[in-house]
Amino acid sequence: MSLSLSANNALATDINSLNSLKSQANANNPQAAREAAKQLESLFMHEMIKSMRQATMKSGLLDNESSKLADSMMDQQLSVSMAGMPGGLADAITAQIARSMGIDPSEAGVNPAAALGGTERNFSIPSTVSFAGRTARYPGLSGNSGVGSTAFLDAYAPSPKGRDNFVQAHSSAAERVARDSGIPASYMLGQAGHETGWGKSEIRGDNGSNSFNLFGIKATGNWKGKVAEITTTEYVDGIPRKVKAKFRAYDSYEDSFRDYARLITENPRYAQAVESTGNAKAYATALQNAGYATDPLYASKLSRAIESARAAQQGTQG
Repeated sequence: MSLSLSANNALATDINSLNSLKSQANANNPQAAREAAKQLESLFMHEMIKSMRQATMKSGLLDNESSKLADSMMDQQLSVSMAGMPGGLADAITAQIARSMGIDPSEAGVNPAAALGGTERNFSIPSTVSFAGRTARYPGLSGNSGVGSTAFLDAYAPSPKGRDNFVQAHSSAAERVARDSGIPASYMLGQAGHETGWGKSEIRGDNGSNSFNLFGIKATGNWKGKVAEITTTEYVDGIPRKVKAKFRAYDSYEDSFRDYARLITENPRYAQAVESTGNAKAYATALQNAGYATDPLYASKLSRAIESARAAQQGTQG
């Protein structure tokens, strides 16, 4: 089976296709609603296929990393091929997205019956694909603004992965926050890269939406914003343990950078770190001494990540 895809039928995990889709949505292009619906249905189909595969007993004869990679690639291709077919969710999702963009669903090629006369529809599927009550869970979808639709796409879009892509994607936001806070952009990019594995393991909510939390900041008692709860690794007496923890969730990556800078510059606990912004190793050590993370090797790991981010920045500028 060929894995080469046309631009209009790209995998939902393709960052370039999502960026193109966002551009169409910003222009209120009716076709963007249809393409976004196919992307979302593809994601749902992929999760369903993956769950079915996990529930199937394995013989063990072909259970290795190579076969798992092949299965994953085949599942992705299958989910894309099935998305948008008659009887699927694409029409109903298209109708919902089109209305959020202020577009008549019929302009996006939706059958009037699928549009359900403009009323909300509850799908008998887990809440990740239920659009009923969407205003409560996805504020960006309320009203008739085309911009709202891009906020919805952002929440489910894959993050840029790999050091260079990660640094390039977040440099602008980091530099804006650096000018306001005094914390070097490379420090924030390095720490965000270390916390997320350069975008490979970002914190996502139960419904799959992105928390935009790049720094692993927990939702403590004084946090009044959105929350994402996940299983994470904490070090207790130097021993790693899996625990459930609640983390802050934001509306954008820049909000995450700003909240991090606010935490570091306004909390007396991190005063030594603020005074050490001239030296990456001293800054990382001050964060560890202040208890930012429980990993006993956090300072050395962070200082290496900062140097790596700095090198990536210089490579991009060069």
